This record gives sequence, structure tokens and C-alpha cells, in this order.
Amino acid sequence: MSGSDLLVVDGISKSFRGLRAVTRASLAVPEGGIVSLIGPNGAGKTTCFNMIAGVFRPDEGSISFAGRRIDGLRPDRICHAGIGRTFQIVKPFKELSALDNVIVGALRAEPDVRSARKKAEAVLDRLGMLDKRAQPAAQLTLPERKRLEVARALATEPRLLLLDEVMAGLRPTETDQMVAVFRELNRQGVTILLIEHVMRAVMALSQQVVVLHYGEVIASGTPDQVVRDPAVLECYLGEEAEL
Repeated sequence: MSGSDLLVVDGISKSFRGLRAVTRASLAVPEGGIVSLIGPNGAGKTTCFNMIAGVFRPDEGSISFAGRRIDGLRPDRICHAGIGRTFQIVKPFKELSALDNVIVGALRAEPDVRSARKKAEAVLDRLGMLDKRAQPAAQLTLPERKRLEVARALATEPRLLLLDEVMAGLRPTETDQMVAVFRELNRQGVTILLIEHVMRAVMALSQQVVVLHYGEVIASGTPDQVVRDPAVLECYLGEEAEL
């Protein structure tokens, strides 16, 4: 962890009704970087995201963003500080158009609906979805709904984007398209922390990979280092990863 780290998660733990979901987990995301958080189902990955995003307060440990403690802040204050997130199960406002869904996110930073609409159109264009702007979210395909989820988060103008399994269920060609989108966003200055099972995407995107198992960090390093780690191969990559 260094002075260039945008996000620093230091020894966070969380229990639910006496069951420990996360145990003293630590990770750092450098400004301008892409870091992946991987591990088997039930490893505590989304619980970590929920603590970073303010849904849960850690039982112990600290979370700092841009040099400021954020653990314990409400989700809206954390969003306002510059952290946007997607959700593992996409839940757009089904009856609203794709554009109106993104306007909801854009109103976080924009002063009125007119400017929010302009921002939302720009974000949809950035993600190759401008031609779908009038379509109700309920009529979008799964890959389109995944992009819409990213667009809504992106419209909040995050410095850090938390992506929770946005490539799950996509075909390899669709995954490659999303990887290209995230690379471009990263080039444009968005720092990314992603939870992902699709190792094709993890290997293509990540500069660093952190592995959780039963709520504990068991490995951290470059993608090449992590995929060769015996503990990671035993608990995860040998069985569950989608290559």
C-alpha cells in the first residue's frame, strides 16, 4: 500500500449472526489501476463490496478513499465521494427507458434534468448503447442490461468503479466487448475494482488480483502469479473458474 493508492482496505471483518463472512481482509487499489477480487462463491467478495460502498459497516478495520476514512458513511455519501458500483443481480427500472435509467444516476452530479439527460446520452454513447436509449429496460438483452448497469454507475462520475460480476452469463465475444469497454474507461481515468468469475476477463484486464477464500485473503499479486499459486489452484481455479 502506497501514497498512490486511491482505495485502501485495511483488515476489515464482518459477521452476520455470529458467522464470519470476512476476516481481516486487506487490499489496495492504486489510482488509475484495475484490480480484481476473485474467489469461490460464498468467499465474501460481495460483502467486501458492500462494506466499501457503505451498505455494511465493518466490525473492525478501516476503509480509506482518496486519503479519507469512509467506513461507516452512508451509501449516498460514499457515492458522492466518488465511488460508483454495479450490482451482481442487475435491477434496472424496467418500465423506464434506458436513457431515463441513466438519468437517475446522472442526477447525482448534475444540477437539473436537462443537464442530466445530456450526461446520460454521453454515457450511453460511450458504452455503445445510444441507439437503445428509448427502449424500455425490460426489453433489453442480458448483455445490454449489464451495460446499462455500468452506464448508470458511470453517470455518477465515479473516480472508482466497483463492478460486481458484470460479465457473468455473457458469451466469450460479449465478454471481450465488455473488456474493451473497461479498458477504454480506465484509459480515460476511471479506476476499477471488479469481482469476477470469468478468468478470461480477469486475465485480460487486471494489473493485480486479490483472492478471497472463506472470507480471508489467501493470495495477492499479478494475474500470472495468482494463477500459479498452489493454494489458489486448490481452492478455486482448479474447479470453478470459467476460462
